[in-house]
Amino acid sequence: MRHLRKFATISSLIGLYACYSGYSVVKSESSNKENPLFATVVNREDATVFLAALPPSTPNRKLLAESWDGYRKNFIQKDGRVIDFQERDRRSTSEGQAYAMLRAVFINDPKTFALTLNWAENNLQRIEGSKRTDNLWAWKWGKNAEGNWSTIDKNFATDADIDAITALILASRRWNRPEYLALAKIKLQDLWNLATTTGPEAKRYLLPGPAHAFVANKSTIYLNPSYLAPYAFRLFAQVDRERNWLSLVETSYQILENSQKISSVNLPSDWVALDITTGKYQALTNPGNLQSLYSFDAYRVWWRVALDAAWFNAPQGRKYLQVSTKYLQQIWQSQSRLPARIDLQGKALVNYEATSQYAMFYAALRITEPKLAQDLLVKKLLTQYKQGIWDDQSAYYTQNLAWLGLFPPEAVPRYLLENK
Repeated sequence: MRHLRKFATISSLIGLYACYSGYSVVKSESSNKENPLFATVVNREDATVFLAALPPSTPNRKLLAESWDGYRKNFIQKDGRVIDFQERDRRSTSEGQAYAMLRAVFINDPKTFALTLNWAENNLQRIEGSKRTDNLWAWKWGKNAEGNWSTIDKNFATDADIDAITALILASRRWNRPEYLALAKIKLQDLWNLATTTGPEAKRYLLPGPAHAFVANKSTIYLNPSYLAPYAFRLFAQVDRERNWLSLVETSYQILENSQKISSVNLPSDWVALDITTGKYQALTNPGNLQSLYSFDAYRVWWRVALDAAWFNAPQGRKYLQVSTKYLQQIWQSQSRLPARIDLQGKALVNYEATSQYAMFYAALRITEPKLAQDLLVKKLLTQYKQGIWDDQSAYYTQNLAWLGLFPPEAVPRYLLENK
């Protein structure tokens, strides 16, 4: 089964990567020695400890604890580096580090959180000359052309920084760590300045990365709907009053609702173009990494919108999920399977399926169609899980999306989502 995760390439736009699963987990080379930026919490953690961190009523509680424990042992080095074994160079990405932090705070694992944060802060700095340019993370780290381990693409991926900042805010509240909140606030300044732009009606829009990569020209910007995280922007607004983060909630739903109209079956796309002079959305028709189709990026739309609907009772989120999932519900009810890639007219582009899609779609169906969600869980998710791994593969992208999709939003303590 092929798992695609594409970002852009500069001048040709940035490149995040096409991953292929089906490898064995092996030990990775060690990264450089690092200085701890934040004190780690020493505790004796295992699956039993993580099980106790989840409310007894949590669905799939044992599976979530067991798979997190397995992920830590198989994918995260002792120094906190999350390894992408799908690539021969065993690279690391800002996305991988951020997913680990988010999962760690969800399941109350302060030690792994601190380790993965420390590694990222030490190794993913964006450097120009000899100086750090900002507090966002370079998205790709691995072996450079000289064979040395270092940053190999200094551009940032906005979704990873959003997930990392969200994790920092929640961690500061869960473990009473004010230094995490301080770091989150510093990163929020750079995220706003470098990853947002003015669009139609002078409103603020989220860019997927640096402006020079995604502002195509004076009238066109490229957008990735799966990066939009309205629940995160609500959290950001709680801690950063100097910037209008709630305006990104508004434009996120505008992008989601209006861009789905370029699909005759209302599916979200991996990528879309917005004409900021007319406010119209268009499919990307040029060949290359950026494509307008429903695929591995777009899956995450279901999970991100579901979190906003569950955590903040967002009516826009519920309405969006009800409308945009209808076509996939029809396919599921008639075929009991979903193709991994679908064009904007609803035509299946491949015959294979994707566990990552089922997990993200499950997160949406838990809110809109609980009975269908349970059916999908039993037939397509639980059957693909064995001894801590989904699909009998060590694909880090699948492991993260499967876990996050199954993790019930209500298992996150309510006080973590509220501003004291």
